[in-house]
Amino acid sequence: MSMIKSPEEIALMREAGRVVATTLGRVRDAATVGVSLKELDEVAAASIADSGATPAFLNYRPRWASVPFPGVICTSVNDAVVHGIPNGYRLQDGDLLSVDCGAFLDGWCGDAAVSFVVGTAASVDQALIDATDAALARGIEAARIGNKMGDLGYAIGGEARRAGYGLLADHGGHGIGRTMHAEPHVPNDGRPGRGIKLTEGLVIAIEPMLILGRKDDYYHDEDEWTLRSANGRRAAHSEHTVAITKDGPVILTLP
Repeated sequence: MSMIKSPEEIALMREAGRVVATTLGRVRDAATVGVSLKELDEVAAASIADSGATPAFLNYRPRWASVPFPGVICTSVNDAVVHGIPNGYRLQDGDLLSVDCGAFLDGWCGDAAVSFVVGTAASVDQALIDATDAALARGIEAARIGNKMGDLGYAIGGEARRAGYGLLADHGGHGIGRTMHAEPHVPNDGRPGRGIKLTEGLVIAIEPMLILGRKDDYYHDEDEWTLRSANGRRAAHSEHTVAITKDGPVILTLP
């Protein structure tokens, strides 16, 4: 399957991206103190269904997973970096929540994530979220024709390291289109001038995952999906689906 998408195909992916953006907005509005992660999953399921789309995560089972993912969204709280399963946990004041959402519409996929604090935000948590968003913005800015994948990874990693944060080891973004996860791998760290050349029509999911402190290590939770920071410190995740065009990077997962 070609990594390159036509302008018409990118337009279809934009519609899938709108579904994801709308769903993330509804989940964020519903994420108040006392609400369970399972209830947020139900909000996401209804939002995706209302749009005539289907969830990308529900029952997703890559080769490395022994069990399929049981939720519509990933809900990662505090030291959970990514892939948190929506369960009966009820949100508490000050929790740092990362929500990742994917959806298919007319055969095309959108994928995005957002992190925020429920209730009262500690300054250290908000700074972590802001740094994650800034790293994503740097990566998007580098997603231009003629740059190489290493330039994009260097932009993300450099922003994170300068701010004093760790990056989830061995994880990054991915190509996206008819499938949620496709080639190429999109690193969150790299060396300038290395890797494949970024070309017009390439569509990728860019997703920095930052951890408080400079440690990058993680471990798998007992549920076999949730990745937690090895140092037990909080983490944040931010993601957009981005098309590389002759006019520069175009974010496909905006409302």
